[in-house]
Amino acid sequence: MPKQVKLAAHFPGVNNTTVWSDPRSGSQIDFSSFEHLARTAERGKFDFLFLAEGLRLREHAGKILDSDVVGRPNTTTVLAALSAVTTRLGLAGTLSSTFNEPYEVARQVASIDHLSGGRAAWNVVTSPDAWTGQNFRRGGFLKREDRYRRAEEFLATVRELWDSWAPGAVVGDKENGVFARGIGRFVHSGPQFDIRGEFTVPRTPQGQPIVIQAGDSDEGREFAAKTADVIFSRHGSLESGKEFFADVKRRLPAYGREPGELLIMPAATFVLGDTEEDAHEQAREIRYQQVRPATAIQFLEQVWSRDLSAYDADGPLPEIDPDPDAEPLTWGRVRHEKDPLAVAAKWRAIAEEKKLSIRELVIEVTARQQFVGTARQVAESIDEYVQSDAADGFVLVPHLTPGGLDAFVDNVVPRLQERGVFRTDYTGDTLREHLFSR
Repeated sequence: MPKQVKLAAHFPGVNNTTVWSDPRSGSQIDFSSFEHLARTAERGKFDFLFLAEGLRLREHAGKILDSDVVGRPNTTTVLAALSAVTTRLGLAGTLSSTFNEPYEVARQVASIDHLSGGRAAWNVVTSPDAWTGQNFRRGGFLKREDRYRRAEEFLATVRELWDSWAPGAVVGDKENGVFARGIGRFVHSGPQFDIRGEFTVPRTPQGQPIVIQAGDSDEGREFAAKTADVIFSRHGSLESGKEFFADVKRRLPAYGREPGELLIMPAATFVLGDTEEDAHEQAREIRYQQVRPATAIQFLEQVWSRDLSAYDADGPLPEIDPDPDAEPLTWGRVRHEKDPLAVAAKWRAIAEEKKLSIRELVIEVTARQQFVGTARQVAESIDEYVQSDAADGFVLVPHLTPGGLDAFVDNVVPRLQERGVFRTDYTGDTLREHLFSR
């Protein structure tokens, strides 16, 4: 029997995936946009809707990046509202383990699980800098290894709180004259957290809401193998997907886990056309809309840490090298580049080999896993990734808000169903059942 494809929908939000200039592009903060995407995903029988969250607007060279000016509504508030307009779709939100507290997050996610009837998920992330911390009472900066130590104990503490109510625990059992039964007090004393008391939210429909971990680093992979239900990753080819899949799955036995207990769901974009040629032409136009000349220069400056505004985005890369000792020009962006000089050398080689301008290079190096073609071709490609163990499914990131998912649901989902690799209807009520029931 073929593996079943898992699908999630990512609300694009504030990033350069969204094509702002398209007349079909709508609001990023009106609830109607979130509702439209959620209803579309549920109509398509998707596993869950996925929201990111930013704790501070990104800045570049001391100014707010224009892609962030729409703002970032609170994740848990949006998910709570969506629980009232959906019935089966999972609801996943990103909450930082660096600047939040375990009791607060446990309470928020457990509350959404109750409101939705067992459809909540928490995407655990760490926040990398003191610049973000300025928005919080503690502020400060945690080194990378310390962030993961805090995150690991943070998640363990949240799970303790979720488990503090015994199954079937009650409050106000009038028949037996018992005010409270099965409510466990919690005591956690560790290097990061020292808390005790009573958890205010009863055990949730899922018992343990779904935990998602986003990260491709070695620390992130190990953290996911130990603790997560889903890992949200990024990779750009079938072969790199297979390598990532194998690497993460091989780590599971060390924690007493089976391969099927952790799902790997990379982010992916898609472009559909009436013909393959039409789809590729659309994809090219979309990438040029996403990476404007100013965007390309800003992206290069993130690595060079220099003012490159005098350079032509349609011209060659600067001959000058990055300044590895300079303060970053961009704040609020996750930096995957550890050695800017090595990155610049790599990019120069790519640009020279393929005769690429700055803008063309940025388009090349920022490309996500992308499915481009007719609806049938896209369905075949997604199925190939899943059946060949390059992924368990995908978190789809449409380039239009809020209607960008409609064409996929109308045209690709039926073809996946025809292949027998995607549900024709929900068979369970909770997100855990969607993801792990056979």
